[in-house]
Amino acid sequence: MGTSRDDLAALDFATISPQEFATIVKGLSAKEIGQFMTGEFRERVLGAVFSRMERQFRPEAAGSLSALIRWKVTGESDAVYETVIDAGTCTVREGRSDAEPRVSLIMGDAEFLKLVSGNGSPVTMFMTRKLKVAGDVGMASGLTRLFDIPRA
Repeated sequence: MGTSRDDLAALDFATISPQEFATIVKGLSAKEIGQFMTGEFRERVLGAVFSRMERQFRPEAAGSLSALIRWKVTGESDAVYETVIDAGTCTVREGRSDAEPRVSLIMGDAEFLKLVSGNGSPVTMFMTRKLKVAGDVGMASGLTRLFDIPRA
């Protein structure tokens, strides 16, 4: 039983749990994700994922970390978001600021959704060049521990 674009378009991403989202993403191939991630639907999905980062942030894991993380998600167009971690808080904003990021992560739609849903290995993505990292690679390798990432 596959998931159709209409099935996905009908979902309210603000109300489904991270676990449900992880299960949906797990059932989709990279090709299917590419077909779904267009237009207003793509904007809604990326907006929902990034807005959840603040809620899924684990301040105890961050300690005294202070960093700007820039995310560039490529696909139909480039979407840029920034995550600011400082003093045990996490804030997310859409767009690119003039600030210098500690680390920048660049990946396609499918890789991004697989990563944030716990369905993809960041190390494997990096080694296969599906995830590009600029800046503090060590920090990038520890990012997943800063967030409650669901498992499907």
